[in-house]
Amino acid sequence: MAPKSKDKPKPSPSSQPPPPIEDQFTSLNRHIQRSEFSQAVKVADQILSIAPGDEDALRCKIVALIKDDRIDDTLSAIQSSRTIDFSFFKAYCLYRQNKLDEALGSLRDQERNSATMLLESQILYRLGKMDACVDTYQKLAKSKIDSLEINYVAALTAAGRASEVQGAMEALRVKATSSFELAYNTACSLVDVNKYTDAEQLLLSARRIGQETLMEENLPDEDIEIELAPIAVQLAYLQQLLGHTSEASDAYRDIINRDLADESSLAVAVNNLIALKGPKDISDGLRKLDKLKDKDAPNFRLARGLEPKISQKQRETIYANRLLLLLHANKMDQAREMVATLADMFPNSVTPLLLQAAVLVRENKAGKAEEILGQFAENFPDKSKLVLLARAQIAAAAGHPHIAFESLSKIQDIQHMPATVATLVSLKERAGDVDGAIAVLDSAVKWWSNAMTEDNKLDVVLQEAASFKLRHGREEDAAKLYEELVKTHGSIEALAGLVKTVARVDIKKAETYEKQLKPLPGLKTVDVENLEKTSGAKHVESAADLGASDAYMVDKSKAKSKKKRKRKPRYPKGFDPANPGPPPDPERWLPRRERSSYRPKRKDKRAAQVRGSQGAVAREKHDSGVSGGSSNNADSKSNQATSSKATNQNTGSNQSRSSSKSSKKKSRN
Repeated sequence: MAPKSKDKPKPSPSSQPPPPIEDQFTSLNRHIQRSEFSQAVKVADQILSIAPGDEDALRCKIVALIKDDRIDDTLSAIQSSRTIDFSFFKAYCLYRQNKLDEALGSLRDQERNSATMLLESQILYRLGKMDACVDTYQKLAKSKIDSLEINYVAALTAAGRASEVQGAMEALRVKATSSFELAYNTACSLVDVNKYTDAEQLLLSARRIGQETLMEENLPDEDIEIELAPIAVQLAYLQQLLGHTSEASDAYRDIINRDLADESSLAVAVNNLIALKGPKDISDGLRKLDKLKDKDAPNFRLARGLEPKISQKQRETIYANRLLLLLHANKMDQAREMVATLADMFPNSVTPLLLQAAVLVRENKAGKAEEILGQFAENFPDKSKLVLLARAQIAAAAGHPHIAFESLSKIQDIQHMPATVATLVSLKERAGDVDGAIAVLDSAVKWWSNAMTEDNKLDVVLQEAASFKLRHGREEDAAKLYEELVKTHGSIEALAGLVKTVARVDIKKAETYEKQLKPLPGLKTVDVENLEKTSGAKHVESAADLGASDAYMVDKSKAKSKKKRKRKPRYPKGFDPANPGPPPDPERWLPRRERSSYRPKRKDKRAAQVRGSQGAVAREKHDSGVSGGSSNNADSKSNQATSSKATNQNTGSNQSRSSSKSSKKKSRN
């Protein structure tokens, strides 16, 4: 038989020639078009194995890795390619990792085109540098970038320039209802300018537009609700601003309990609900905030996935509210640890310093709080407004009016506002410096006299200054202020005050001013001279003005005049009033020992009988006579020995037994 032929070995896949590089690029393009980014990365690696350093393949790989949310792998690929400059993609990856300063540094050497400027504006927004972010968007306004107006309006609102939103939208020729995102951001700007009704209507329109848009994209209902969660949170916040606290609380709880919201909206809802409830339920607030923390961090820190999705202001607010809850819960150790980390987290904000002062005040260290606030105000005068206000409040509450006055007087832009003037005058008055208070009022009068503003407060300041000087015995100065107020404003109240003030100094002049007062209607027929001659209205005596006996007589007479309605007596169940039986014992409520029928029990006299042999009677009588003389002492000693130990009691019993035996032996003799 002929031997069987052996099968030829099949060539291994590695020995097969790779497909042409053109086919691989076609496959790479097909995977990218289908959003199959993991497959695109594999094909790109195959191309790079054939043609190392191919820029197109490497660029496609980096973009596919970014689209596949593999940021760490993207940075590794960028670092491995030293010949090609991928600084823009590196900056974007650092931005995604929330390494904002490094990302901004990576963009500095890049060409200033629309892509780099757009990424730079987003980095600046997350860093909280809103003015620089707005400037970048203004430069990008000329270039045609899709949805640029959405980010532009958001930056203006976050920068505190909500009043410029309408003008910016007109310049870009867009309407607020062109998309639900733009409608939402515009509504937020209306909230900042206190147009709550218009903001609510626009938010409702944004929710309707969003539902229609997302339904056209065939998204599930749950995904649509998650996408529109920021609008629901903002509507609840509007209810909170309008004073509808119960509706706002219900809306926040519904968002939290249903858990159909993105992480940032859920965090804002939790924070706003805690702020709305205040210190009423501290433990519940701390539990809710703990759900937002990073589980791996030893101390409280927001989750890594949450921090990049909320603004710096929102993060700062959440940390501040948690610290305030810790202070209300009297957890001072945790509060100290937390306030020590906030300065590094928010280096450009004054909130950590204010929270540190709050911790010191809670520890009864108001002087230390005033010291650190004062040092910061001297070193950073451009950020000193809130710090000086906090220092003034702490000093006023601690009974340091001089420090409070000094702090308030350094805030120049509110120096002459009526509320500030009133506070400064009150502080000087508390310190006993009336002349200093008058100097403050005179300075305010001078400032408002020269001020060219539509809402001039000169009449208010003049009125209060004249009233203060009159109260402290400065009649002439007060009269001058009232005269100026009458000439400039023609106020009836000022004219009445002028008459009252001048009457203390010059009666004739007061009568002259009094003639300028308009007569009251209905008093023409009243003869003032005859009215002054009368004894006045007759006083009607009341029961309080009468004596004790008179008041008693009045009350007694009133009591007689009233007719009392007779009511049938209510008897116990089963009681027959016709046959009541024997009357109850009148002493039934007294203790038994105090009743007249009580008889104490008689003592048994047989216990005293002596039984024994003849001849022992006289001896025992003699012993009983001796023991009878000391019976009182024995009783008192027995009462004192009730708390003695059992060993003493046993010892006593043994002694009594031995004494009885000895007596028996003696009786036999």
